[in-house]
Amino acid sequence: MAAGQAWRIYSQTLEPGAPGLRERVRAVPRMLKAVLRGEYKGLSPRTLGMLALGLVYLLSPVDVVPEILVPVVGFADDTGVALWLAAVLSKAAGDYVIWERSGRPAAVPGEVIN
Repeated sequence: MAAGQAWRIYSQTLEPGAPGLRERVRAVPRMLKAVLRGEYKGLSPRTLGMLALGLVYLLSPVDVVPEILVPVVGFADDTGVALWLAAVLSKAAGDYVIWERSGRPAAVPGEVIN
């Protein structure tokens, strides 16, 4: 499932006018700063927390399914988390770049303003 999501996000980077993969990667630090400053509302605190937990999970020596005991499954869970992280970050960074390009309006990308 994560691989399919990652492929969809990557495919979006190839669409005309869409932020490319390199542009999205370079936007991640700016996006995180803007979120932490409260300037950008397009990344919820819950999603930001899940991203942080995913990163901690990947970097932590403690693993739900240890690679030593069950090698294939152990690597599969890490790969799934890494793909999920990449997909969510790419999507969020793409939305952020579009927000920047539009002059940094107060609304969140995709939000309907009455």
